[in-house]
Amino acid sequence: MPKQKTHRASTKRFKKTANGGLKRAHAFTSHRFHGKTKKQRRQLSKAGMVDSTDMKRIKQMISQMK
Repeated sequence: MPKQKTHRASTKRFKKTANGGLKRAHAFTSHRFHGKTKKQRRQLSKAGMVDSTDMKRIKQMISQMK
């Protein structure tokens, strides 16, 4: 059986951490910042972590990623 190919779009959206987690960017950050508070803008600019319920599925998609 052939190897599963890496989902190339996922490799661009996620980064592996040293402990095996996955970093991701937050949504709602491209425009319309005037409706958000200063705290929301600050927190959305920082990286988020992938939830444990999605971890298995995403790790399969990026299985060959270094």
